[in-house]
Amino acid sequence: MGEAQSRVLGEPTDPGIDLHVPAQRRERRRGQWPIIAAVSVGGAVGASARYGAALLWPTPAGTFPWTTCLVNVIGCGVIGVFMVIITDVWAAHRLVRPFFGTGVLGGFTTFSTYAVDIQRLVDQGHATTGLAYLAATMLCALAAVWTTANLTRRVIEWRQS
Repeated sequence: MGEAQSRVLGEPTDPGIDLHVPAQRRERRRGQWPIIAAVSVGGAVGASARYGAALLWPTPAGTFPWTTCLVNVIGCGVIGVFMVIITDVWAAHRLVRPFFGTGVLGGFTTFSTYAVDIQRLVDQGHATTGLAYLAATMLCALAAVWTTANLTRRVIEWRQS
């Protein structure tokens, strides 16, 4: 990407890096491996936790998928707290956000399973349950992020005063 194109996209330009030079391209790529590893390990942890929840609280066919709904809502709530803390309070190590935010919480929350659950419910003749699940998960997940982010900010302000 050229400097003009980079400026148009709002990305910072590093005049010390010329991605047309193969050695500099390889060096930049090498710097991505710790991030990829952090996301991968975090994702394995989060997905394992979600799988454990599904084993502990299985959802019978044709019923509201409470476990997946709760996992998504809890995960979104934790994302609200986490993002406020790492952006407003704590200068975290550069791998904390990829590990925990993208990896653990991305692996724990499962909006792909959410979509599959809705499709299964509709295919099995439980469209009303599928639509209720669609709306409830979306609304509760958004409310969880908003609520926990705002509560976390208030607690931080209260502690600082």
